[in-house]
Amino acid sequence: MTTGPEPVVDLQRVLSVLNRHAVTYVVVGGAAANLHGAARVTHDFDLVPDSSLDNLGRLAAAMHELNARLRVEGLTDAEAKELPNPLDAHTLRQLQLSTWRTDAGDFDVLAEIPNRQGDYLRYDQLAPRAVTIDVTGQPVRVAALDDIISSKEWANRPKDHAALPELRAIRDAQTERRNP
Repeated sequence: MTTGPEPVVDLQRVLSVLNRHAVTYVVVGGAAANLHGAARVTHDFDLVPDSSLDNLGRLAAAMHELNARLRVEGLTDAEAKELPNPLDAHTLRQLQLSTWRTDAGDFDVLAEIPNRQGDYLRYDQLAPRAVTIDVTGQPVRVAALDDIISSKEWANRPKDHAALPELRAIRDAQTERRNP
């Protein structure tokens, strides 16, 4: 991650640009948890895109519109802006994880997320279980809460452990509303 303050993600702008470019994706990570109702602050926007070259090309175009540049540990944002920008469909397809800084906040593109067994779930596995949530009039595909919880359990990081009780409580409340 680049040094310096982490910008707050302008979620409405990110979603607007992604939707305008007709990018097919599922929101994952902390942003997905927030969209499900979690209060924990997240400083980036994580997504798993459909891996077709056409879709990754649309994603690259959307990220260019947001002035995406690599986030590189030990470099300032100004230094990172001077690096060559490899952002295109072929590069995105080759990377399991790429971290970017945009004018709308930090942005991570993941090829897949792990489940609690350590198996990896790609877009085509996440999308059927995802839910559509309206965010300021924009439909957004968000990973199922169980997939988010499972990924955080596998990651086993302190920040994920801290997030899990709230996420499980939200899941339990959703289950109770569906099955009174």
